[in-house]
Amino acid sequence: MSLTDPIGDMLARIKNSQLRNHKKVEMPSSNFKMKIADVLKNEGYINGFNVDKNDNKQVLIIDLKYNSGSPVISVIERVSKPGRRVFSSAQSLPKINNGLGIAIISTPKGVMTDIDARKQKVGGEIICKVF
Repeated sequence: MSLTDPIGDMLARIKNSQLRNHKKVEMPSSNFKMKIADVLKNEGYINGFNVDKNDNKQVLIIDLKYNSGSPVISVIERVSKPGRRVFSSAQSLPKINNGLGIAIISTPKGVMTDIDARKQKVGGEIICKVF
């Protein structure tokens, strides 16, 4: 079965796993998902991630992070969906939760946070927001 929105599936798996206080979450791997996981790791929202091979298929395993029993990620939601793509210029990138959260942006220079995109003065597709 093919997924219509694999990134939305990734975000839903992370959110659902943190609601159930799981330590790890597994999902099918792709290069784009690894780049999103790398941004989450660099910003301190997850402990880390790795890629394993099960039955000739790559599986992305994300180590979830908790602070005194509560999940570090309180909200993670998709902004740009397959039915409605959301693009933004560098000047009009949104501030998430008054700067306390991040937006993950897919730019021509790679996947990065909204803060990095503003510094590099590059816009792109707003993938999701996290806080």
